[in-house]
Amino acid sequence: MTGMTETHRHHAIDYLEFTVSDLDEAKRFYTAAFHWNFNDYGAGYAGIQSAQGPSVPEIGGLRVDADARTGGPLVLLFSEDLEQSIAALNDAGGQVIDGPYEFPGGRRFHFLDPSGNELGVWSEA
Repeated sequence: MTGMTETHRHHAIDYLEFTVSDLDEAKRFYTAAFHWNFNDYGAGYAGIQSAQGPSVPEIGGLRVDADARTGGPLVLLFSEDLEQSIAALNDAGGQVIDGPYEFPGGRRFHFLDPSGNELGVWSEA
């Protein structure tokens, strides 16, 4: 949405934080797979920049913890080209664990990042 500014919305998801076992590897993976950029805050944390650039609020973060684990809410990313997204995350070292499969409205797959976090990627039909 070009030209729009990001604002915080009451009761809306505002920020997502992933627990990772290796911050440098997590940043390398998400940069290679999805072209994410980060703001570093020391050895144990990196903020995820918005796709609109560093001048708008961050959308999440990567936090180092020895107990990185799967489970909890499933974060879904949108893709304009699902096959390209699969290739990029495979090249970056991710692991597709389910799909791709069709669902009402599109197709999607689930993957594990190098720390074991499960996420999904979907595209429109």
